Amino acid sequence: MRAPSVLASACVDYADYSTQRHEPFSAGRFQLSYQRPPEECRTFKSQGVEDIIARMKETISDPDLERLFENAYPSTLDTAIKWRGKAADTDEELTFIITGDINAMWLRDSSNQMQSYLPLLNASESVDSIASLFRGVINLQARYLLTAPYCNSFQPPIESGIPPAGNEGARTDMVVPIYPLDAVFECKYELDSLAAFLEVSADYHSRTNDTGFFSKYKWVETIKVVLETANAMMLPTYDPEGRVNQSPYSFTRETTRSTETLANNGLGNPVANGTGLIRSAFRPSDDSTIFQFLIPANMMFASYLSQTAEIMAQLTQPEARGLAARMRDMSTSLRTAITTHGTINHPEFGAIYAFEVDGYGSANTMDDANIPSLLSAPFLGYLERQDEVYQTTRKFILSASNPYFMRGPVINAIGGPHAGPGYAWPMAKIVQILTSDDDTEITDALGEILSSTAGLGLIHESVNSFDENDWTRQWFSWANGLFGQMILDLEVRKPHILKQSFQGTGTG
Repeated sequence: MRAPSVLASACVDYADYSTQRHEPFSAGRFQLSYQRPPEECRTFKSQGVEDIIARMKETISDPDLERLFENAYPSTLDTAIKWRGKAADTDEELTFIITGDINAMWLRDSSNQMQSYLPLLNASESVDSIASLFRGVINLQARYLLTAPYCNSFQPPIESGIPPAGNEGARTDMVVPIYPLDAVFECKYELDSLAAFLEVSADYHSRTNDTGFFSKYKWVETIKVVLETANAMMLPTYDPEGRVNQSPYSFTRETTRSTETLANNGLGNPVANGTGLIRSAFRPSDDSTIFQFLIPANMMFASYLSQTAEIMAQLTQPEARGLAARMRDMSTSLRTAITTHGTINHPEFGAIYAFEVDGYGSANTMDDANIPSLLSAPFLGYLERQDEVYQTTRKFILSASNPYFMRGPVINAIGGPHAGPGYAWPMAKIVQILTSDDDTEITDALGEILSSTAGLGLIHESVNSFDENDWTRQWFSWANGLFGQMILDLEVRKPHILKQSFQGTGTG
């Protein structure tokens, strides 16, 4: 068993380190801090990452943009690989990844944190490889889903020897089905958590073609649980005679924030029968849905379900062919359901995707910064950037008509109720770049991101659109890795943009 990959006892807590400025500062006008921990304090070392950072020093002309990439891209490997090792009773690799400043592993975050390192992923049996980290995440996520498939975030595995993290906010939670407190950090059912397991599986296979790995351990069993859970959450509120169905999931919490609990004694607002959509009690922001058919989550699930169906079809287990067919059929039916029930006619913009619907005709027209979002639909592989309905939806959600599009002199981006009105999320600005082909839009967006780190040189969770010094979460590894992922995407798609100077853009 490996020792915990935590920052050494002599190392400063990164939660504190990342709030301070450290020399050497970048040579540009923003004088961005250096934020990587000392080499001996990094939680995973990859020569591949160091090689990419060195290459991008030559590729990126602007000194501030180069520094932000240098700080952000390795964030998860530098600071968030809390533990890696083997299962107690098998040779199964396990990787426990924290989000950053929260000492727990979210299914969604950990999948996306690993996705940033796809350019470094290749087939390898080495326990010190990126491939091993991926396998460890897949195996540990499988364990979590088999333990509590309706939950979103989890405690360290018992093998790590790391004590469970406290969660005072969940102390009063009343959840059905019950879950083991020693394994679960929080149990908010989010459809994208199920999709995240499919995502990290598809990502690993796409780069390694390691089909044999998926026949080991409990991947097939976990896929069955994912399908069973998704099917269960298609249940409408009422049966054909009008009786209230027994929901497979309910959640209540004593709280002063309406987004932290569900209406109707934990059932959520009613949903209609026959839509073919899957309910999600909570959004990827961990805020409760208003209408439970969350369209971006259904898009994500449909996209990665079809990709992992191709993995399943290559396995030799007796049930694999039937499961692959079920996965393909569900993906296809979800796409039909999204088109039928998730597309609405906006009085100003025309045909757009709704954020949430209930199947009765009600729709929530907005977007939230967290992925999956409507903005991220091409990034998720659900559709092409040029899709007509997507482009119309994009115009809507990037305008003042979206109640959660934040505007101001510092940054203009989608936010959400999690941080509240006035706080734009750089993550959404990054996704805006990833889904754009317009050089001016991309350049302007990069300038806003650069100018909104308060000199710390990290991607924050959210930033006051009128005050760069008012931000939330300085240690948010997913968003930092996503920034690096976006820069590497531009290196391929728009290399000339990385040769530009940003010394005359943004605020400050």
